Amino acid sequence: MSLIKQIWLTIVGLLLLAFIGSLFIGVTTSRHYIEQEVRIKNADNANALALSMSQLDKDPVTIELLMAAQYDTGHYRLIELRDPEGEIILQRNDNDHIDDVPGWFVSLVDLDVPPGRAVIQDGWSQYATLTLESHHGYAYRSLWQSSLALTVWFALAGVLSLLLGWLIVNSIRRPLRQVVEQARDIGERRFTTLPAPRTKELREVVLAMNQLSASVGSMLGEESQRLDLLRRRLQHDSVTGVLKRDAFIAQLQIHLESQDARASGTLILVRVADLAEVNERLGHRDTDKLLHGLATVLDQLGNVRGDGIVGRLNGSDFALLLPDAHDREPLSHELRKHLAPLTDQGGIPVGLPAALIDYAQGDQRSVLLASLDGALSTAETRGDRSVVIAQGPQRRSLFTSHAQWRQALQEAVAKGVYLAHYPVLDGKGGLLHFESPSRLRLKGEWQPAGVFMPWVSRLELDSQLDLAVIDEAVRDITQRGKPLGINLSAASIQDARFVMELRARLTSRPDVAGKLWLEIPASLAIHDLAGFRSLCHTLQPLGCRIGLEHVGAEFTRIPDLQDLGLAYLKIDSSLVKGVDQSPEQQTILRGMATLCHSLGILAIAEGVDNLDEAKVLFELGLDGVTGPGVRQNDKPLI
Repeated sequence: MSLIKQIWLTIVGLLLLAFIGSLFIGVTTSRHYIEQEVRIKNADNANALALSMSQLDKDPVTIELLMAAQYDTGHYRLIELRDPEGEIILQRNDNDHIDDVPGWFVSLVDLDVPPGRAVIQDGWSQYATLTLESHHGYAYRSLWQSSLALTVWFALAGVLSLLLGWLIVNSIRRPLRQVVEQARDIGERRFTTLPAPRTKELREVVLAMNQLSASVGSMLGEESQRLDLLRRRLQHDSVTGVLKRDAFIAQLQIHLESQDARASGTLILVRVADLAEVNERLGHRDTDKLLHGLATVLDQLGNVRGDGIVGRLNGSDFALLLPDAHDREPLSHELRKHLAPLTDQGGIPVGLPAALIDYAQGDQRSVLLASLDGALSTAETRGDRSVVIAQGPQRRSLFTSHAQWRQALQEAVAKGVYLAHYPVLDGKGGLLHFESPSRLRLKGEWQPAGVFMPWVSRLELDSQLDLAVIDEAVRDITQRGKPLGINLSAASIQDARFVMELRARLTSRPDVAGKLWLEIPASLAIHDLAGFRSLCHTLQPLGCRIGLEHVGAEFTRIPDLQDLGLAYLKIDSSLVKGVDQSPEQQTILRGMATLCHSLGILAIAEGVDNLDEAKVLFELGLDGVTGPGVRQNDKPLI
């Protein structure tokens, strides 16, 4: 039984006890008082009547008239006159029936009043004995009315008491419910804090639980910072803070193989010309400042343009990867503008030639880098501040204009999408869910998302496509009964109308919602925390699972999301590839898995190439794997 019910039962019990006690005491006291008064009345009236009769002649008619007069005016139920031998001389009585008082009340009260008795004298001898008993109906009626009045007043007092009790209980229930929710959150690894209530006992509990949540949150934050420090040591250049060559090349390959808007964009290469001479003229410290400043400028440009990634390929070459950036001419002018302040270092000119090239899904990484390097050599011959746009690989474009792309995409979405099925498996080979990237039928063929997603984003058709994907996922789950993981674009999540449509679809199909895994870009959750929080609060009560994909550097912010009830994280393949050969990566991933488990979140690795990697990942504590090397079968992976 809940505490609130116990409080209510206690309040009601006390009120009933007070009412019954008050009623019992009131009725008992009144009954005793009435019995005493009636007893006195009977005795006084009997003595007075006997005295009057003793002074009169003992004429039967006179005696009878006197008794009748007394009976008619005195509210008696019995007046009786007996001779010394006990024979009745005269008698007047009433049946004592009471119409306006319940019989059960009369039986319950049951007034016990002895009759008044007196002796009538005739000179020096006894004439008769007079017995007189008053009518009790008035006493019962008085007791009944007083009991009713007490009940009514007590009912009013009870209603007021219950109202006051309701207010008091509500004032207790509100913080108590919050404490219960906080305890439940802590049990589910969501370490929330509450404002301290005014109730002393609850305030002490809340403060203690807040301290627990803060301590655990601080511990998780420190652990995530430690893991990020290890990751940065492994992947980032110590001088500039940007990605090292291997980490950047891995990111480039991931983008070229991507199934979303990252699959196309622009790749930029900037070189510090004659770095050895610059180092000699500026000195080691100022040269490091120059390199750090160049990395900062490229990072700022990447942030302005979206989720740009900066890497240092060697001592003098820096690369910037800009997903979904296709306007190369404006981009070259913007790059030149950003680099201009760095070309003069205290009167010493610094050459910063640059080259740009567009990339798309399926391009060969080596071909792109070779073309970019050749364009950069051309830029060096043209001048220290030259920016050259390299000619990318020859590609066959499905359509030649924005209008054609828009029409084709809208028609394809209207006809329906196709969902691929790539398994996400646990350590025993069991299915967690299928990753289901979308396919659209364009020019008679099912095209992967990397082909059309850049155009979907460019033409702002994200919400239409995502709703079509949701509809197909509902149909697929209904038909197959298998859980599906689908990606939602950043533009759709930030569209309030899309979120309402998604909620309506899932509300109407709760059986499907429980098997739906929704994947959100990690960068969106970090950069638009308020919008992501609103999405979680809207969709989680429906039963679907919400997780983040491509989690890498964003992992340091995961403790900030611990109160949202995330179901899973998919760790970026740049941290996963080659993990079986890298103790440093193993240390990072083991810590990430432990931290995820501390928050009640599943840790899933992306981009697993082979079973050796999968085996090591499960030994490190990860909960699932997906990628080219993962196939669904009955054989456990560990």
